[in-house]
Amino acid sequence: MTTRDGWNSRANVALALLILINLFNYIDRQILAAVESRIEKTFFSEEEYPYVPGTKTRVDSTIEAKMGLLNTAFMLTYILIAPVFGLLADRVPRWLLVGIGVIAWSLATGATGLAGTFTILLLTRCLVGVGEAAYGPAAPTMIADLFPVENRGRMMAMFYMAIPVGSALGYVLGGQVTAWAGGVGEAWRWAFYVVVPPGILLGIWCFLMRDPPRAKVSGQGGARNASWRDYLHILKTPSYTINTAGMTAMTFALGGMAFWMPRYAERRGAGELDEVNVLFGIIVVVSGLTGTIVGGILGDLLKPRIKGAYFVVSAAAMALAFPFILCVLWTPFPAAWVFVFFACFCLFFNTGPTNTILANVTHPATRASAFALNILIIHALGDAISPTLIGLINGVSGDMNMGFLAVSFLCLVGAGLWLIGAKYVDRDTEAISALGEPSKDPIQTEPFPVPPGSPQT
Repeated sequence: MTTRDGWNSRANVALALLILINLFNYIDRQILAAVESRIEKTFFSEEEYPYVPGTKTRVDSTIEAKMGLLNTAFMLTYILIAPVFGLLADRVPRWLLVGIGVIAWSLATGATGLAGTFTILLLTRCLVGVGEAAYGPAAPTMIADLFPVENRGRMMAMFYMAIPVGSALGYVLGGQVTAWAGGVGEAWRWAFYVVVPPGILLGIWCFLMRDPPRAKVSGQGGARNASWRDYLHILKTPSYTINTAGMTAMTFALGGMAFWMPRYAERRGAGELDEVNVLFGIIVVVSGLTGTIVGGILGDLLKPRIKGAYFVVSAAAMALAFPFILCVLWTPFPAAWVFVFFACFCLFFNTGPTNTILANVTHPATRASAFALNILIIHALGDAISPTLIGLINGVSGDMNMGFLAVSFLCLVGAGLWLIGAKYVDRDTEAISALGEPSKDPIQTEPFPVPPGSPQT
């Protein structure tokens, strides 16, 4: 039998490893945004693609859209492959999938630095998407199996706080490594090289981990494979579908801001790009870390007191993001950084609550597939297209404010959807809890499988 300390230590080690992997996940993603202008100069030189005299806008208005396509190519691959790995994660050892994915995307990130043409660069970003797709659906389902529903929001918040921290480190690392490598020409390539070794080490660590037991279904001896009826039930769960729609709006807004804010601030005279990357990175890490943690804790605390608390707190934060983004657009820098901070805080605030809803209202046997489907939808209609759309709007209008206006409008859409979802989430959560979620005392659940011949504790 597994002891209480043994179980808790295993669960905490697993959570810590997943947080580290998520950290490097977002470092890898945001390095691209940090060095985007330097990549543009490498593959679209000023001699071949001149600027409009007296401006920082290219004569060829499609250049910014092509640069946005780098992120779109990654996201499209990620979201299209994620459902395949979601099905696998419902059936095979999840740590194996995660380990393979981490090593794959780390090698692909290194290959990004080696790319000699824009086409090869696009291909490497697609390969990064394949690697991250193996990880995305599996990780939150392991957290759901490791921790009971009563404090799952806080555990999810701890996991997702790696998003702002990793994103910020990506901005800072991308700028600083490029500067250390000379800061000119193709020094940006080193920003992609340095993240390869730690990623490979984390992948190897995954192979040494043992899968947590999947949640048992009431009336059965253990976790079972899902039927097609179980998968169809995902789409018939109101709080799941409404939550996914709201998360799509949030992902569109956050993805667009994350990709274009450094360039936007640079154009408005906030400083040189290296300085802007560092400052924006600090803002993202502080606002995102505090927003994610506060959102997860507040959702758990209010859950017994307010109907649909996870949705309510998320909707409130999303609605507040709207005026803060508008203030960014018409406030001169450096004062505008204050509103950038609060806009990011509000957007990150809902990360823990909304992902906890996904875990709480989905069948244990189809949870990985449910997360994968969510990934497909929120990214296909969210940050896979927002950088490119904003780039197109910027190129055509010559005014980046127009692109960010679309971002602010989506905040209101997301807030409205989540308020509607608050009507259904408690009912849907209770229906899934009846199937047999981890109890308040995790020691009562099935222990990790122990290899034959190993001593039982």
